[in-house]
Amino acid sequence: MEMIVADQIIMGLILDAGDAKQHIYQALSLAKDGKFSECDEQIELADKALLEAHNLQTKFQEAGGTKTEITALFVHSQDHLMTSITEINLIKEIIDLRRELQGKK
Repeated sequence: MEMIVADQIIMGLILDAGDAKQHIYQALSLAKDGKFSECDEQIELADKALLEAHNLQTKFQEAGGTKTEITALFVHSQDHLMTSITEINLIKEIIDLRRELQGKK
């Protein structure tokens, strides 16, 4: 894999993970205001962005004996993705709690 292509994939991974995080925090904000329909739309967008990030991540799997160079930027992208996944999972639980507290589940 050419370095420029690898760097473009890595940056796409960071951007998609960041988009997912932005959508889930927007969902949390909407849940605080009791706007659960809009909240659900943001959760769906977060899930789609996370799927896009995951799809990019799979492009780095070793295939056909080709190894990918592990750079600091690559490690950063993996850290960013993993923290985004963790935050999304936790925020979904918080949103579910808000639904229960407001009797909207």
